[in-house]
Amino acid sequence: MRTALALAAAISLSFAGTAAWAQNAQAPAPAATAAKCENPNALGVARVVEIDTTGGPGFGFEHFKAYDFLQDHEVVLTFDDGPWPGHTPAVLKALADQCTKALFFPIGKHAGWHPEILKRVVAAGHTVGSHTWSHKDLSRLTAQEATDEIEKGIAAVSIATGNKPIAPFFRFPALRHPPEMVKYLGDRNVGIFSTDLDSFDFKMRKPDQVVKSVMAKLAKQGKGIVLMHDFQQATAGAAPELLKELKDGGYKVVQITGKTPTEPKKEYVDMVLKEMGGGLDEARPMSSVIKTIQSN
Repeated sequence: MRTALALAAAISLSFAGTAAWAQNAQAPAPAATAAKCENPNALGVARVVEIDTTGGPGFGFEHFKAYDFLQDHEVVLTFDDGPWPGHTPAVLKALADQCTKALFFPIGKHAGWHPEILKRVVAAGHTVGSHTWSHKDLSRLTAQEATDEIEKGIAAVSIATGNKPIAPFFRFPALRHPPEMVKYLGDRNVGIFSTDLDSFDFKMRKPDQVVKSVMAKLAKQGKGIVLMHDFQQATAGAAPELLKELKDGGYKVVQITGKTPTEPKKEYVDMVLKEMGGGLDEARPMSSVIKTIQSN
């Protein structure tokens, strides 16, 4: 399932601070100055990895075996299905308190509903890819329907983050990878993320269950790309303790960045704007726009 270009894709490692969002695909913006960490015992970011996604390389040993770039006790924190009120901000706070970074895979519709939250994710220096328009199982769709799901998701995330290109990373819903869509993403030069260990947090109601799930699997595997969901309440509640246990367990966070961001296709931008309406790119937090000044 790997193309020749994907097998040749380069991964460069850097100990520099988190890269800033690119202003356009041709001329990425210079790296932003990392905010000062106020927590002397923070988990932090051990290193930043830049991925050249030419040809659509895949990552995560559940499906892709070509690139084993993590060292022992290194983790990549990934969160799917956001942004979502309450839950995503709680995850962001936990990450900020530990001065660490994650890779987010938002659903396009959710990005359209809550662009102000997704802007906070970007502003905090996290990496934001895409996770389809409406989280449909692409293996059950026609090639055109699946393409539309992918492209509308990319367009919606781009619009919600201020009409900017997004990180060149994609995760398939339910981790189901139709071969024709793997090829399509390769042609688009979008890297595919599976996982090394799935928390299965969507099956859990209590935060401590999420913490135990992740830590037990890491104890067994020693490292890995961790799949979680900022959409889930249990995960939002688990984030502070999970990050603390990662620190206490000697684990180190690796942040993922892309060499060349992904530009949305204009026809899909138009499609999303028609469906969701305008103003998404300039949306402010709802609390700064609408306030209840009197109630009975």
